[in-house]
Amino acid sequence: MKKYDVIALGELLIDFTDSGISAQGNTLFEANPGGAPCNVLAMLNKLGHKTAFVGKVGTDIFGIHLKKMLEEIHIDTTNLLMDKDARTTLAFVQNDETGERSFSFYRNPGADMMLRAEEVNEEMIKVSKMFHFGTLSMTHDTVREATRKALNVAKENGLLISFDPNLRESLWDTLENARKQVEYGLGFCDVLKISDNELQWFTGEDDYDKGIQKLKDRYNIPLILLSLGRNGSRAYYGDICVEAAAFVREDTVETTGAGDTFFGSCLHFVLEKGLGNLQEKDLQEMIIFANAAASIITTRKGALMVMPSIEDIRNLKEGAKKHGYRNQ
Repeated sequence: MKKYDVIALGELLIDFTDSGISAQGNTLFEANPGGAPCNVLAMLNKLGHKTAFVGKVGTDIFGIHLKKMLEEIHIDTTNLLMDKDARTTLAFVQNDETGERSFSFYRNPGADMMLRAEEVNEEMIKVSKMFHFGTLSMTHDTVREATRKALNVAKENGLLISFDPNLRESLWDTLENARKQVEYGLGFCDVLKISDNELQWFTGEDDYDKGIQKLKDRYNIPLILLSLGRNGSRAYYGDICVEAAAFVREDTVETTGAGDTFFGSCLHFVLEKGLGNLQEKDLQEMIIFANAAASIITTRKGALMVMPSIEDIRNLKEGAKKHGYRNQ
């Protein structure tokens, strides 16, 4: 018996999201709890799974607030450490006229970068079914060693491993280093979520199918999820490829956390059905469900604290079908 369904390691931070203009003409930012690994855990928690987080925040007001928020949504914080010498990482997110996001990080250093290998609780990993991580915990030596230790413990103890490269170019000294760390992560993972832009950057292929085939041939990843933004998503499993359209919303306010919501929803299906014998209908159901969840989060500010419930997702799917939604 395992104590946790999923344990994740990585960044926990404050996303300051663009919330309009003040009466004086100044940009307003709303402080939302965030960080991709914890967003994934929050979605899994909403779907009934037990989760835990490994990471570090500062002892400042932001770190104290973040720990309280995780406890409020029942993510285990036993291995969330507080650093008195480093400040909690902050991310400012703005959208341009086309809806594209730009990020400005305050992380030099951020507390998440200061997690050390000896601070990783091996026993918590051993009693988990799945280990989840991204590359923001691989940008600097100290936290990179912590991530690699956790990965090795997970692999040695037979956990499923899920990976989201979540490339943020401004956080890397060079993109070549980013490539090396993504390669390292790909060598461990059983479930990969990658965006269209990340796939093209990493493989050099504009054709998505060719890019995915390169990853399959080199890394032998059982399940690859490709997120395509407004164009929906695809799932690649063995010789099967399925695709589903996005639930495009007129009431979208921001897209921060949409990919994490999508991935968490897919991991829910993996936990429920396993990776051994997925059928085409399973994959189709999975990404339609995940697309719907991601669509809902785009109508809400932030992600971690406002993940959709299974009822929210079902209602959206049923309503969309009545209005002509098609899988392709």
